[in-house]
Amino acid sequence: MSNKFFTDYFKFMQSGMESVNYEDLIKASEKIKTISKAGNKLIIAGNGGSAAMASHVSVDFTKAAGIRAINFNEADLLTCFANDYGYERVFEKAVEFYGDAGDLLILISSSGSSQNVVNAAKRAKELNMGVITFSGFKNNNPLCHFGDINFWVDSKAYNIIEMTHHIWLLAIVDYIIGDIHYSAN
Repeated sequence: MSNKFFTDYFKFMQSGMESVNYEDLIKASEKIKTISKAGNKLIIAGNGGSAAMASHVSVDFTKAAGIRAINFNEADLLTCFANDYGYERVFEKAVEFYGDAGDLLILISSSGSSQNVVNAAKRAKELNMGVITFSGFKNNNPLCHFGDINFWVDSKAYNIIEMTHHIWLLAIVDYIIGDIHYSAN
């Protein structure tokens, strides 16, 4: 195998990362800062790799950016809600139990069609919460109908979509911090 695979791969990644609307990144950052100043919280959720990303960035928002953020990755919470309400309602019920009017929900779904994520968006809207979505696959997927701000990656490859979402989310964290090269101390 040649270097061509990696050359093409990283060109595709770079083009995907740069496809983001910078004004939307700024709007998302300002929305996050606004809810935080009002005493509200940021809630982040997703399935699989997106759940791992939700966990990572919620810690970065909290520790590095000073934004109170939570995610729904506790096995006991997920299995309890899935058992009692069905997996398609697991995040909807978590939002219902933990969300407050004025909070902001970030939902991450590569396909934008995960029913449990779409149901969480619907419930958040009913509770007067803001919603920011991160998705891929089809640009008119079900999730993007519920976002106040929607970030979309033009790809059907999970790793490309997830890594692009991760970079965009961490860019928002760093924008809020206000320094590309901040110290971890």
